[in-house]
Amino acid sequence: MKAVIYHNYQQTPVIEQLPDPTPSPTAVVIKVGASGVCRSDWHGWMGHDSDICLPHVPGHELAGTVVEVGKEVRNWQQGDRVTVPFVGGCGYCKECGSGNHQVCDNQFQPGFTHWGSFAEYVAIEYADVNLVKLPESMSFVTAASLGCRFATAFRAVTAQSNLQAGQWLVVHGCGGVGLSAVMIAKAVGAIVIAVDISEQQLMLASEVGATHCINALETENVVDAIKQITQGGADISIDALGNTQTCINSIKCLKNRGRHIQIGLMAGDDTKAVLPMGEVIRKELEIVGSHGMQAYAYDNMMQMIENGLLEPEKLLGKTITLEQSIAELTNMDNFNDSGITVIDRF
Repeated sequence: MKAVIYHNYQQTPVIEQLPDPTPSPTAVVIKVGASGVCRSDWHGWMGHDSDICLPHVPGHELAGTVVEVGKEVRNWQQGDRVTVPFVGGCGYCKECGSGNHQVCDNQFQPGFTHWGSFAEYVAIEYADVNLVKLPESMSFVTAASLGCRFATAFRAVTAQSNLQAGQWLVVHGCGGVGLSAVMIAKAVGAIVIAVDISEQQLMLASEVGATHCINALETENVVDAIKQITQGGADISIDALGNTQTCINSIKCLKNRGRHIQIGLMAGDDTKAVLPMGEVIRKELEIVGSHGMQAYAYDNMMQMIENGLLEPEKLLGKTITLEQSIAELTNMDNFNDSGITVIDRF
């Protein structure tokens, strides 16, 4: 198969012909129809993820068609159109037994623990637990945009934050996951404030549901601006970027007993961020992490998409070839593109 592979962290990936994957007894092999290019892939290429063994094929947001099925797989067959969460559960550990596949002790992550979907084919372990059937009406490109950013935002907004209609939600960072959170929050009836340093991203946020937009580069004090708009502070705030300043702003902009949700991955010096814990105690704030979404939980999200309440296709920026994905991946920290980029030509 043709695939993107890197042999060392931060070294430019290359296109190579690699052996086609074969399924383990519990796995399937998927012919990739589309694969998103995500900032998490960039983190992996930079060496921020300890699960990656070199050489490595990136890619974790994928959709395609099942072409081979392991002998123990019961629920899937050749020809099925599927997608998959970026975090897969094993199905038998304690966490999976409680329904929390997203924090499985033996989790499978295409593009991280195993080779991913910047390739013509990808093997997906624990298929019976982790695959999601696609409606015929949904394109592979749209489906690929769901696997990490949109699904992660959906669970963060609807489950981890327990957001209610009429509440104030602030989203710090309007990349793919942030814009997804804005759209989902608007769909459940929240009042959404979007914060970013790019006017282009803020325009997108406004188009998909943000009532107020704050340009952090042009605003003297983001926290004060949010408190003024909300008349005291937000009910829920999300750091969708993963940066010390956005994390601190997210915590400080909350009203008493508010909830901060951390989605954005913290890397480098940001892993040592000093947080305003005095304020957390004084105001009885909650700090909650959010890591993906279980395959069985996709039903509610898919239903909202089919009913037109959510329109993830509006978040798509451009489609590219597998060859073009190398430049997209290695330049991802420059934040030059708006919308979600998806590989659809292999």
